[in-house]
Amino acid sequence: MNSENNNGMSLIIKTVTRLTVGFIFIYGIYIVLHGHVSPGGGFAGGVIIALSFVNLMLAYGKEELYKRVPKTVLSLFESIGAIMFLSIALLGFTGGYFFYDWFVYKGEPFSIFSAGTMPLSNIAIAIKVASGLFAIFLVLILLRVTSGEEE
Repeated sequence: MNSENNNGMSLIIKTVTRLTVGFIFIYGIYIVLHGHVSPGGGFAGGVIIALSFVNLMLAYGKEELYKRVPKTVLSLFESIGAIMFLSIALLGFTGGYFFYDWFVYKGEPFSIFSAGTMPLSNIAIAIKVASGLFAIFLVLILLRVTSGEEE
């Protein structure tokens, strides 16, 4: 039985989603920020972050998510991720090479601040992947094909 409105899943699924989606999102951020020291990085973290939003949409329905996240925000974040990644790459030209590590402080090996510009690149990739993957999922939901019986 659905809760007060007919959008989304049952009250139990909505409650479990509300309790777990924050942990999924934070885990995605953890994967992005530690991608240069452990397996993971921008792409894997971006997929996990996108899946936290997909989880919200599946539990609450697309109408609820459209109220909270306008359609233009996804396009904006995808553009910001691409511009950020390109800017990091082009700033390397100041040192004479494409993607040159222009970050001054290198830090200690195997610490969180040890990779120069790699964490910044991971963040840019994660923003691009998360917004792009979620936008693809939205398009698939909007363009779902109805069967012949429903027409």
